[in-house]
Amino acid sequence: MLTKRIIPCLDVKEGRVVKGTQFVELRDAGDPVELAAFYDEQWADELVFLDISASHEGRKTMIDVVEQVAASIAIPFTVGGGISSVDDMRNMLRAGADKVSLNTAAVKNPDLITQGSTYFGSQCIVVAVDAKYDESIGSWRIYTHGGRTPTDWEVVDWAREVTARGAGEILLTSMDQDGAKTGFDEALTRTVSEAVDVPVIASGGAGAKEHFVDVFEKSGADAALAASIFHYKETSIEEVKAFIRERGVLVR
Repeated sequence: MLTKRIIPCLDVKEGRVVKGTQFVELRDAGDPVELAAFYDEQWADELVFLDISASHEGRKTMIDVVEQVAASIAIPFTVGGGISSVDDMRNMLRAGADKVSLNTAAVKNPDLITQGSTYFGSQCIVVAVDAKYDESIGSWRIYTHGGRTPTDWEVVDWAREVTARGAGEILLTSMDQDGAKTGFDEALTRTVSEAVDVPVIASGGAGAKEHFVDVFEKSGADAALAASIFHYKETSIEEVKAFIRERGVLVR
């Protein structure tokens, strides 16, 4: 059995880390370079950096900030936001990223997933999936542009599509749970985990150490991502890992 991973996430807007609830009401959480170095020291397993307004604003990811973050850490580093071509991926990997995360651009042009996987290997390609429950379809609908734009894709159909095209990992965010701190969406995560054969990172809803145990034990998630509870020092990665180990879950 693979050991589980704990991953802090830096949602970056205008050069600052921010955090909100259900993708809105953003508040400042600090400097991305300082926070990245802090999480490296805290034994985070990986780090995710998402330029959350790049696609909506029609611009590229802030490569200078990516370079500074990469220089300050030794852990694996995923970068997303505004990446819409193979050249963009290459630039992020050269700037120090270990993986690139595709979201809006992948929905607009699914061939981009195949191209990235072919050029750089599937291990470098993460597809970020932002999903919200939609009663009209009885499942979760995929959203793009930082949660602003609904699509016609249902979550399982899209998850299978991206993995068939070469995505090596799925970063699955529950828009319903994002920032609520009431726990991960175990039903959503389990549904996707059972549908694909690549690692799934659960995101959205972490508010306590118990939530990490629940999502690992009940959903099949390979990793759990959180932001605000780490940014605002409500708990630490070390504390979460110790708690998880006490409950018998294998963690790095």
